[in-house]
Amino acid sequence: MVTQKFPPRIMYIECKGGGFVDPYGYGQESKGNGLHGTARIGRVTFSRTGSTLHYNGKSFQSLKGSGFKANYYDVETGEQYWISGPRRDGTDRLYKSDWPVEIDEDVREEYWTDIRKKPEWKTRTNTSLSTMSRPNATSLTRL
Repeated sequence: MVTQKFPPRIMYIECKGGGFVDPYGYGQESKGNGLHGTARIGRVTFSRTGSTLHYNGKSFQSLKGSGFKANYYDVETGEQYWISGPRRDGTDRLYKSDWPVEIDEDVREEYWTDIRKKPEWKTRTNTSLSTMSRPNATSLTRL
């Protein structure tokens, strides 16, 4: 059996350039040209060399430090993204924000159990704890 040099990994993916259509049926586009864009926690795969990341049919390559508020770009559209490993404390966005981050169904339990160490929250579909009580809260359904 051959092991992958770069196995799939749960990552934080935030569109910084706008136009990111949510792949999970929300049907809304990000207006990601500010500090905060549409974001998800999902499983990313890597090319054989590790230089290209793949998520939901999109391929991303590093901006090698030349991005503004971004570290990767979509190789097809040029849109910029912030992609990083998720943090245990949940502060994944590049800039502090209480905007919720949607979590893909296939990684939700692993995210809450193994990364955040909060197995009691494994049914939560996003990282927000109180989106309903905040008048300025935004989710993918409102973008």
